[in-house]
Amino acid sequence: MANLKELSKRQEPLTGGHRLCPGCGASIVVRQVLLASKDPVVVVSATGCLEVSTTIFPYAAWKVPFLHNAFENAAATMSGVEAYYQFLKRKGKTSQHINFVAFGGDGGTYDIGLQSLSGAMERGHDFTYVCYNNQAYMNTGIQRSSATPKGANTTTEPAGKVKQGKTMSRKDLTEIMVAHDLPYVAQATVGNWADLTRKAEKAFSIRGPKFMNVLQPCRLGWAYKPEDTAAIGRIAAETCFWPLYEVENGIYKITKPREKKPVAEFLKTQERFRHLFKPGNEKIIEDIQADVDRRWQALLAKEEMTAKAAK
Repeated sequence: MANLKELSKRQEPLTGGHRLCPGCGASIVVRQVLLASKDPVVVVSATGCLEVSTTIFPYAAWKVPFLHNAFENAAATMSGVEAYYQFLKRKGKTSQHINFVAFGGDGGTYDIGLQSLSGAMERGHDFTYVCYNNQAYMNTGIQRSSATPKGANTTTEPAGKVKQGKTMSRKDLTEIMVAHDLPYVAQATVGNWADLTRKAEKAFSIRGPKFMNVLQPCRLGWAYKPEDTAAIGRIAAETCFWPLYEVENGIYKITKPREKKPVAEFLKTQERFRHLFKPGNEKIIEDIQADVDRRWQALLAKEEMTAKAAK
């Protein structure tokens, strides 16, 4: 894996001065993923926080080739770009290796972009799709998405007298991508740069469709101090609310925390879960913990099963 000294010598993919919120994790995801590529990159980004804040006409914060498309079709657009690149290679018009990267938020990935993403992955296009996952439609007003966890307060499922935030559990898109039988799928989080960079490097080294789901704390929608972004990302992994793992050719490999902390340690860092700590809501936290534990045990079982099958 490239060390910090080597990474620091590579071209920054974003300029300073973009309009993302102070403490936003999206720019951290972009910088760390793209710096992991030693080859040139081409980027596609769906409409969302990342795009609207880095491409304020007539300015752009991108220092790499960049294409903006609609909310729902980042994977389809990148499919076309990658297919044309393969055409140029067949015609002998280029031999340079290029890494293609599509970025989308959870709204444009889990929900309205899922069909586009699934199609591109099934067709086998050689690019890496990165979901910068802040667990709601943050750009349009903090509405719930299918990535929003149970109990979270959003503008479309608010905490109040009727209900205590979102009532349903979040969709497990990472496992949906594993079910596409991709050569590489990974989960990472802001706050652990070495893990994220290593996984991006591995994705770039593998030919075919790759998917990375990166948890990205959102200063606005999660409601916390801007300087706490990285720490909240780390505690998400330490509580196994957001396990760090990868699946390469069907083989699971988990980065296990030294100590699995209670999920309440993660929930209490954000105002979106503040209501859960009021008297009478103890059962909701217990249910969230039970769901985290169930998913964690299932993940451990998959690692053990696939490791045995690989021998």
